[in-house]
Amino acid sequence: MISGRNGSRLRPRGQTREGSSASCRFRAGKAGLALVLLSVAGCSAIKAAVPTDPDALAEYKAANDPYEPLNRKMFNLTMKFDKWALRPMAKAYVWTVPRPVRNSLGNMITTMNEPSVFFNDVGAGKPRRAGDAFVRWCLNMTVGIGGLIDVAKMAGFPHHDNDGGLTLANWGISSGPYLFLPMGPSSFRDGIGYGLDQGLSPWNYVPRGYGLISFNWAYNLFGVVHGRSEHLDDLDALERDALDPYATIRSAYQQQRKAQAEAIKNDHRATVPAWYQ
Repeated sequence: MISGRNGSRLRPRGQTREGSSASCRFRAGKAGLALVLLSVAGCSAIKAAVPTDPDALAEYKAANDPYEPLNRKMFNLTMKFDKWALRPMAKAYVWTVPRPVRNSLGNMITTMNEPSVFFNDVGAGKPRRAGDAFVRWCLNMTVGIGGLIDVAKMAGFPHHDNDGGLTLANWGISSGPYLFLPMGPSSFRDGIGYGLDQGLSPWNYVPRGYGLISFNWAYNLFGVVHGRSEHLDDLDALERDALDPYATIRSAYQQQRKAQAEAIKNDHRATVPAWYQ
């Protein structure tokens, strides 16, 4: 939870971790909500007043959160849902499923998201990264038994993050105002990017029948619970220690997204891996 669309986006301790797509697969209604927020963006009831004091105005611009009143309401609602539903499910999952099994399931979720990473790497004009994602998919889905074992990482192809929002950022599209959506922090750009990701994911085109639709929903919901289980201690510490958890999450998210976008933009590796040259 509060891990954003891609599960990797928010880590209150500030680290960027490999394989973090394990918690990025919740697909229900997030892009739609972003469009609703866009449609009501002019309503004064959801917008913060622009300060006149120079220092306060500088802080207001740095936060990039003109819809803070609405975002805080969504944050409070999300935290209540987390407290009474998602966190207990995540704790039960951790309690009942051994760590090695959870690691394997996390590898599977990450592997199943590799097609989306691949297409975004292509869209960002990064053929080496796209090649790595393609190799990861092929190795893990075959030798790795459907992604349960991260064979690609052992072979020198660690997971890397990419999504529609980061691809748009790579082409110079600004993030737009900060948003807090039901499953975590986002922005106008990342909300649009989420919609693009759904179009790029092959799992949204599975044929009906054979239980595949049920599997798709189960896979997405499981990804949310698994992703929340990865941050139980982090978010408990955040709620306990932060003076303003909302502002802390907003700052961590914005810094991490900026760092991820810069990493993609500055990746100028040769298309051919070093071992092949």
